[in-house]
Amino acid sequence: MLIDDGTNLQAEDIADTAPHMEGLALVVVDRLQAAHSARLPLSGDRLPDASQVLAALARDLQVPVLAVVDSDDPTLLGLLDADVVVTLTATADPGKVQATVTERDFGTIGSAYLQPDLIHARFLDAGAAPLERTHSPAGPGLSAAPGATAALELAEAALPYTSGGHRGIPAALTHELAAWRTAVAGGDQDALRDILPSLLQAAAAVEQMPDTHEGHRLAAALRPFTTPMSADTAGSTSQAAAAGAPVHAPAHSGQGQDDLAEDEEDSEDDLAPGDEEDEPEGHVFAALKILKDAVGRSKMHPIPVIRTEARDSAPWTLISEHMDGEPRWVHPDVTATRVPHIRANGKRVRRDRLDVPDSFGEGVLCLIDRNGSFPSACSAVPLAPNKLLHTGPLDAYDKAGAGIYLIDIPEWNRTDMPHPLGRIIDRPDENGRVWVTTPHIKQLEKLLRAGHLAAMPAIHDSWTGKANESLFKPFYEATRKARTELVQVGGDPYKAYKTRLSIALRLLWPKRAEQRSPFWRPDWRMSMVAEASVRHWTVAFKAVQEGHTLVALRNVDQAIFWTPPGTPPSTYRIGTGFGEVKRKFVQSGETILEGDD
Repeated sequence: MLIDDGTNLQAEDIADTAPHMEGLALVVVDRLQAAHSARLPLSGDRLPDASQVLAALARDLQVPVLAVVDSDDPTLLGLLDADVVVTLTATADPGKVQATVTERDFGTIGSAYLQPDLIHARFLDAGAAPLERTHSPAGPGLSAAPGATAALELAEAALPYTSGGHRGIPAALTHELAAWRTAVAGGDQDALRDILPSLLQAAAAVEQMPDTHEGHRLAAALRPFTTPMSADTAGSTSQAAAAGAPVHAPAHSGQGQDDLAEDEEDSEDDLAPGDEEDEPEGHVFAALKILKDAVGRSKMHPIPVIRTEARDSAPWTLISEHMDGEPRWVHPDVTATRVPHIRANGKRVRRDRLDVPDSFGEGVLCLIDRNGSFPSACSAVPLAPNKLLHTGPLDAYDKAGAGIYLIDIPEWNRTDMPHPLGRIIDRPDENGRVWVTTPHIKQLEKLLRAGHLAAMPAIHDSWTGKANESLFKPFYEATRKARTELVQVGGDPYKAYKTRLSIALRLLWPKRAEQRSPFWRPDWRMSMVAEASVRHWTVAFKAVQEGHTLVALRNVDQAIFWTPPGTPPSTYRIGTGFGEVKRKFVQSGETILEGDD
């Protein structure tokens, strides 16, 4: 054991010393001081940076780093971004303290009482912190009604798995069971009602519970919530968990077929339970594994998951899907009509029909479809790998930073191209301002330098961090290589590649609370999509500058030009690789089919 109790000890000093310790198994830092002290480097506002160094040390040396901090302030703990937090809380009994274990992704996973042994400066085991049947430390517990008994039994049956003592069930189910235990302990009836549907959904995805005593008990504890109940039991369970009947996904939404046509229109399927799990060995393309590895290997020490308690405040509440900047534009002289269409699989959708005026002259519609817009954008996405800090109004964009910016909507008078901010301009705030990501700020600066904008918009507010453009580059390179091979194979392997690729990138910002992703960075996701939108817009603008007529610009991959037959704009490269496009020619007034139509 090596003890360094020198003054002015910094996290960097620990990181420099640790690699030279033979047989190192554990690093303990006692203690990080919440209150700022000029003579203590490991204190106050210097703690977040210190924690970054310690986290990097743990990853590099593959050893646990235990840092003790004299605070339970969730804001401070969020800044430290620890993988696991153990909170010690005093109880009414001076002979006991309660230890609660919280994991970054799964939340609270267990609790136990410890007995202070002050003479020897240690804690002794005082047994598990029970989930009381009448009252709990957090407040009124559940009554002994039949439904409440079932809820309590499920909470107790979940303990071996939420505590980490036993494995064998998916992470999604573990998280829901941990939330269930917390709600039962606090007697929170509303939370139990909210948790039950997602808990049952996660349980339904498990083909078979572990063939152990604990697995059998958990399966039996779930059974009352997945089988029909008597009226008496249903009534009491409505207090403990959910209202009466078992919760199942409805077989039919209640919409008529005519209603479905519009709602099913080309929307992406939601992420399903289990999508957040790594691909099995031998999968044709382990997209999620590759993305996680790319982020994990970054020397920028990125923070892939923002803590749950921090997500309801700025800057995260300022980020929306509209920040993608995707254009939804049709030339003002062209008539666009949405018409019904039945796909080859029988699905009813709506598609565009574009009627071009005679003033456009002779020609045909040239449909441009960009290959791999999102993964291609990953080659260089300007973003902040670490947390965004409030940097307020800026005199000018600082290239060393990346994040989100509140700006005025720049004036754009051209009618032959959509606004460079796309649909972002559709939802300004009460002052006519919009939030944008770094790719759009950089795009506006380029347009200004080229003389296409009269002035750069003012930056009225900002949340930024140190900029990096290479975080996703290893993922891009692996994706490009796999596409080159699989596009030639086609069939199911290529479909599996596209599916897992889409899932991995959507997991950067999962929308449903029950979706347990290795990521939760809305700014990363929207910066990536914005970069794809900017590239899409820029290539189309080059074609317009060369004299081509743009008819429509949609999403991040579709452009439609009015051209002579068989003559696509020369600004596009035809091919199957990233950065290349597919092209097709149709007559004015024909229905424009998409994808697998």
